[in-house]
Amino acid sequence: MAYQHLQIARNAGGWAEVALHRPEVLNALNLAIVNELSVALDELTADTNVKGLILLGSGDKAFVAGADIGELRDRDVEAALLGINAKLFQKVEDFPWPVIAAIRGFALGGGCELALACDLRIAAEDAQFGQPEVKLGIIPGAGAPHRLTRTVGTGKARELIFTGALINAAEALRIGLVNRVVPVEKLMEDARATMQQICKNGAMAVRLAKVALNAASNSVDRRHQMIEVLSQGILFESDDKLERMTKFLERRKGS
Repeated sequence: MAYQHLQIARNAGGWAEVALHRPEVLNALNLAIVNELSVALDELTADTNVKGLILLGSGDKAFVAGADIGELRDRDVEAALLGINAKLFQKVEDFPWPVIAAIRGFALGGGCELALACDLRIAAEDAQFGQPEVKLGIIPGAGAPHRLTRTVGTGKARELIFTGALINAAEALRIGLVNRVVPVEKLMEDARATMQQICKNGAMAVRLAKVALNAASNSVDRRHQMIEVLSQGILFESDDKLERMTKFLERRKGS
């Protein structure tokens, strides 16, 4: 299919590169881009020439700055129960081949959750991470409570989610949120070199290694997902959420 919000390239080395392309809103996730990425993952899964995937954000300011607040403000409990972003991020985690997130700029909210669903995270020096959902009257409802905890530990995950604070690339590396930090101009070079190294190995061995690693980390725990979805459903219809998101949109419009 023709994609409006994705830029897809297939590398001769055996992997695909998918750039989320809404640079005018820092690649914020709306329903259209979620649906496109879901379809793209299905197409790439079916492509026998693809043995890996690099995810990145279009432009130089953001990987994904979060969910589209304009859409998020209008979502209700029924929308929450659909688990729109949660299902997409699970599909990323379940992609049969290794997925590398190449991150520069903002990876916030749903953007950080998307990165957490990837197998490896390589950050540029200008990257910033955070789960600021509580500032908008909601919680991270698409994987951060379990994936972030699994990645950085209970104490740090609680701190990041409770405070909504942002951290830079150096701190993300220190706590284990990213695999390494590289200069901005070296980001894609490093991500491609890593994927090239992976693709030189036995394809079936790599694929089964991912199956074993996902199983070992209990990556698919539907109980965790349902708790997040149900909590988000309650918050989606709160007055506090509506007020905070409206103020956020008004500030952005006035900037």
